[in-house]
Amino acid sequence: MPDWPTDPAQLVSAQRLLALETPAAWTPPADYLVAGCWVCFSRGLSGPGRAGDPAWGAAVVLAGGHVVGRSSVAGVATAPYAPGMLALRLGPLLNDVVRRLTPRPDVLLVDATGRDHPRRAGLALHLGAMQSLPTVGVTHRPLLATGTWPADEAGATAALIIDTDPVASWLRSKRGTRPLVVHPGWRVDLDIAVQVVRDSLAGRRTPEPLRLARQSARRARAEQ
Repeated sequence: MPDWPTDPAQLVSAQRLLALETPAAWTPPADYLVAGCWVCFSRGLSGPGRAGDPAWGAAVVLAGGHVVGRSSVAGVATAPYAPGMLALRLGPLLNDVVRRLTPRPDVLLVDATGRDHPRRAGLALHLGAMQSLPTVGVTHRPLLATGTWPADEAGATAALIIDTDPVASWLRSKRGTRPLVVHPGWRVDLDIAVQVVRDSLAGRRTPEPLRLARQSARRARAEQ
């Protein structure tokens, strides 16, 4: 992959190319390392923001439910937020913080979409391609895809579809709570993406790697 896109036209071009890629599918090994990454902004920031907003990125690696690696970095957002263009705002910072991770994970959870995207190549897929790393997106709601909620039982799923293509899945992490959206990213199909998120829940609504990465990003912000 070339360097991270720096303007909307470059990003759109990169996304269209990524959507056409068909890399070999990833199969989880028996005891795989899973990581999560997160970016937080200054307290009180709302709306789409702007380029130059102070930002703190963090990532953690878990093995058997225990943290075995961390990284964090302070930086800035490189664009305001626009639907379908999150990679322009957060991509460079996440790319940097994931690059610093030791040990290298087998799969990475990202607070972003994959194929549920106007050009079928959201930030979760883009980051995985840049890092040559299998990725899974986890969000609170779909971007474009539609589908009915799953049964109110932990672990229940229901397809999210664009046109006739299943591009993501609802996943009920806990009974009585709003389901998450699971997005296949780079080299990960829908079934494996759901499996990875289920394996990472640790009895909570948010997958543990993302929850701990969010904590680490907020801690880095507090220490500034």
